[in-house]
Amino acid sequence: MKRLLIACLPALLAGCSYYNQFVERMNTDTLEYQCDEKPLTVKLNNPRQQVSFVWDDKLLNLQQGLSASGARYTDGVYVFWSKGDSATVYKRDRIVLNNCQLQNPQR
Repeated sequence: MKRLLIACLPALLAGCSYYNQFVERMNTDTLEYQCDEKPLTVKLNNPRQQVSFVWDDKLLNLQQGLSASGARYTDGVYVFWSKGDSATVYKRDRIVLNNCQLQNPQR
């Protein structure tokens, strides 16, 4: 019996890993923005309070921070700030993506 359990353990662990990835994908929304400079694709994970996107060929993962209005995500260098259907991306307090408008917003 122990040998059977040991033989099945890798399959059970792989199944758990697949399930976790599946749940993670279900909790992640893809948001498409059109900014003045270029398009921006943002992955929003509400349970983790995190956004991720590619900028300057780097994958950025920003955690939700304090905001008086809208939603603000930061890693200490970059900030993604959104309010309603618009967003702005900052790098060290300098705007790098401006006037980003959400495409096909869900109402």
